[in-house]
Amino acid sequence: MRLALFVTVSLAVTALDAQPVHSLTKADIDSLMTEISNWGRWGKADQMGTANLITPAKRKAAAKLVTEGFSVSLSRNTDVEKAIDNNTPFGHKMMIAVEGEFNMDEYISAFHGFSTTHFDALSHMFYDGKMYNGFPQSAMTERGAGELAVTAFRDGFLTRGVLIDIPWLKGVHYLEPSTPIYPEDLDAWEKRTGVHIQPGDAVFIRTGRWARRAEKGPWNASEHSAGIHASCAKWLKQKDVALLGGDGSHDVLPSGVDGVAWPVHRILLVAVGVPLFDNCDLEQLSKAAAARHRWTFLFTAAPLSVSGGTGSPLNPIATF
Repeated sequence: MRLALFVTVSLAVTALDAQPVHSLTKADIDSLMTEISNWGRWGKADQMGTANLITPAKRKAAAKLVTEGFSVSLSRNTDVEKAIDNNTPFGHKMMIAVEGEFNMDEYISAFHGFSTTHFDALSHMFYDGKMYNGFPQSAMTERGAGELAVTAFRDGFLTRGVLIDIPWLKGVHYLEPSTPIYPEDLDAWEKRTGVHIQPGDAVFIRTGRWARRAEKGPWNASEHSAGIHASCAKWLKQKDVALLGGDGSHDVLPSGVDGVAWPVHRILLVAVGVPLFDNCDLEQLSKAAAARHRWTFLFTAAPLSVSGGTGSPLNPIATF
């Protein structure tokens, strides 16, 4: 009887220990900032972070993924109309025709936000006075980023892209706002598809945000968005993901971590050094991938080379 009781209690404790940790505090986030940091991994002067994982061999292997030559844009058409989820619409102004021959226009874009598809360089965020690799916040002046500017990525990206389609996994069209995605969801996607994330991959996580917007209209995405929980940051670091993209701002909102509004952004940009692609439109990619039962593709993108810029609007491309 005593042995049976001991076994029962032991199994109960083991099951309890195996439960995933979804409750994180600000102290936990601060701890992760050190625990999974990549500072110094590629040298003290490194400006590229995990993009260093996209080696020549990785690029050559990615190029071999093209078997059809079929491409899909991951960019949402720029929205020039103000909406509850677009406080800074893309500015498009036609100019007076020059010498009666040329049509010309002017673009103005405050692209960091919740509408325009854009790229976040590693200078986009700082914490406790530091940016990625320990560069000081003071490197940012009115002239722009003195360190970690978008120009570090002027040669663009070419690597294996992977779509992690969580609504497809769960059998729904989209996730409702504020739905968190946990590491066990990412594990379940790998198990279901048989695709395993590899070092140097560009990973795109779909929540179905734009499908929901098309059906139900815009909402305040800055307050309520489906996205990855902060516990996923360690999973992504362990996989050595080079780039992360999504159809929103990555973080589930609210974050679920008291006192920390953007834990995923903070950990990935500042500690791990993962460049981010925000507000991608993954709907056509989702359809193309599902039709082919294929979740990997050649990913290419090139941000604008703006001196001192903290990012750039751009048009990422997936090619099967």
